[in-house]
Amino acid sequence: MEFDVTSVLVVGAGLAGAEAAMQLARAGIGVRLFEMKPTKFSPAHQSENCAELVCSNSFKSQGLEQASGLLQEELVRLGSLVMASARMNSVAAGQALAVEREGFSAHITRVLQEEPLIELVRGEVVEIPDNCHTIVATGPLGSPAITSELARLTGERGLYFYDAMAPIVDGESIDRSVAYLASRYDKGGDDYLNCPFDREEFDRFFAALTAAEKVPTQDFEDEKVFNACQPIETLAASGDKTLRFGPMKPVGLVDPRTGRRPWAVVQLRREDAGGGSWNLVGFQTKLTHPEQERVFRLIPGLKKAVFNRLGSLHRNTYVDGPKCLDPYLRLRKYPWIQLAGQITGVEGYLESAATGLWAGRNLALRLNKMTPDPPPRDTALGSLIAHVYSAPVKKYEPMNMNFGLLPPLGINMRDKAASKRARSQRALDALQTWLEAQKEGAG
Repeated sequence: MEFDVTSVLVVGAGLAGAEAAMQLARAGIGVRLFEMKPTKFSPAHQSENCAELVCSNSFKSQGLEQASGLLQEELVRLGSLVMASARMNSVAAGQALAVEREGFSAHITRVLQEEPLIELVRGEVVEIPDNCHTIVATGPLGSPAITSELARLTGERGLYFYDAMAPIVDGESIDRSVAYLASRYDKGGDDYLNCPFDREEFDRFFAALTAAEKVPTQDFEDEKVFNACQPIETLAASGDKTLRFGPMKPVGLVDPRTGRRPWAVVQLRREDAGGGSWNLVGFQTKLTHPEQERVFRLIPGLKKAVFNRLGSLHRNTYVDGPKCLDPYLRLRKYPWIQLAGQITGVEGYLESAATGLWAGRNLALRLNKMTPDPPPRDTALGSLIAHVYSAPVKKYEPMNMNFGLLPPLGINMRDKAASKRARSQRALDALQTWLEAQKEGAG
């Protein structure tokens, strides 16, 4: 495949690739954005659109008392395409920013297609050229060809974990005489459907779940499951309290039929604004499809559930960031190649979009003859990027954005919520100072 030496190539039009391409285009730089769909699909993708959401439809909690909310706000201030589309296509989900999947990805696809400086090319890239700047944003499920190419360039072997998808249920098949609308502690409105268990119902469900047949791991793969995406049956193997104090915790909820808190609860989050489809929150799974239908219909309110999508487990690939990448997400040995998205070792939609935005932004500055300073460590973006290229750990593993990545305030605050708000305000102040310095440099 031939590439012009003056062009910028972005491989993969997922969240990270879309962000990188848009940052470059806004800076006046032409981009060839390659997306292998619909010519070729990964095991988890179904839609031809760019920025397809596979696992969940949630970008996590909003608000400056949440690390995810801080990262959301920073991305908005940096002109994130993903955040703009997410807010435009949001659905009710309490404190979380959840989106209608098809509308979200369709909007991003349309924006990319209409941008004159972006050429969206449908086809697979099987090798990374050495005659142009390239951002590899193939996601955690890149094709075997591009994964082998990265393995050759990085020298890494066996760096992967498993990610699991939760089932989606048809809204009309949910028994509303059992399932009821509410959010924990009434925060964010009555946005979740709650399926309440009494103790007997929970014990019956737990026994079926722990005995259910799972899809076997292939012989050549060592199952390494990222903590935040543990399958529900893996959690159950640790005991029933892991579920009752985890994804099925009933705190902050009251069953209107009894006026009491249920023994356990399964929450369903809407997949679309009209509530036609609902996602089983925290129910990523590796159960076989027949077992999913049998076991999950034991959930109160889902006895006659129609599953629009059953759960599954798939392999996600990432590189050892501290060994391979510099602060600009460039391969240390091949600085004309950058990585972005989950392949860098971040986990989550927000985090993937953030690395894509930074990769595109810093490349645009460099191509415009400026020297980009990395985002300040006090910011969510800066702390996340710093983790990718300099995490002081023996074993590098995928990481979500969390307040633990940010530097401490230096003062002892007993009020944890106030401490988080203070860190967030410090981050936004640092981001503003950084952006103003960049504008002065450009002038």
